[in-house]
Amino acid sequence: MEGIRESLKLAKRVVVKVGTSTLTYDNGKVNFSRIDKLVRVISDLMNQEKEIILVTSGAIGVGVGKLKLSGKPKSIREKQAVAAVGQSELMQIYSRFFADYSHIAGQILLTRDVVENEAGRKNVINTFETLIEMGIIPIVNENDSVAIDEIESGKHRVFGDNDTLSAIVAKLVNADLLIILSDIDGFYDSDPKRNPNSKLISVIEEINDEVEKCAGGAGTSRGTGGMVTKLQAAKITMNAGIDLIIINGQHPELIMDVLEGTDVGTLFKAPHAI
Repeated sequence: MEGIRESLKLAKRVVVKVGTSTLTYDNGKVNFSRIDKLVRVISDLMNQEKEIILVTSGAIGVGVGKLKLSGKPKSIREKQAVAAVGQSELMQIYSRFFADYSHIAGQILLTRDVVENEAGRKNVINTFETLIEMGIIPIVNENDSVAIDEIESGKHRVFGDNDTLSAIVAKLVNADLLIILSDIDGFYDSDPKRNPNSKLISVIEEINDEVEKCAGGAGTSRGTGGMVTKLQAAKITMNAGIDLIIINGQHPELIMDVLEGTDVGTLFKAPHAI
């Protein structure tokens, strides 16, 4: 399978998606050490003249920590208020770490109506392109303080989770590759948390019924995404001719391995990119 990953070395425009479970500890507090590692890797790649777009979750999770709440609030209005606080804090954290490595971050908050609207979509693409031209890393999140698709589970009309959002962003910016940082090593033939004999699948070239059956339910209690949403993201990218790879977010340095063609994680190989 090594040969099939050779093309990943040529990927120039890369979308990296990071979830709440990667950004926080099990107790919900911010994992600064891991964010630092992630930012260092991304900064290194930008120094190699790669074009990186970061799609990040974590606004509500960071907001809960900032406000010292015992857990996620229950009502939509409380979640949106916590997201407003958390998004501001999250960007401060990213900006601070990127500044340490001499890079500047810019925030893009998206809602589904922007993606659906032709004029809005064009404006968003122009913003992405301009930030990239200026050497600024775009940091993208769903605007949780006004959009309820993600925080109100079950309503996934355009993007109700950041796995799907990252795939749509990859398509918008015509990326070469989408890297999703997960809480496990990749896509397994069954849930590795329940079945110790489950096997990691290295490459998937077609999402068929068998692959669909392998997908478990929701992910961790701190995030909204599971393998089902990652499959949905893979369908979007593969149809757009964009490769997608899932790796373990506990080790952000694996991003470097991916771009060196190393056999890590699970690669969803787009048919047009073979």
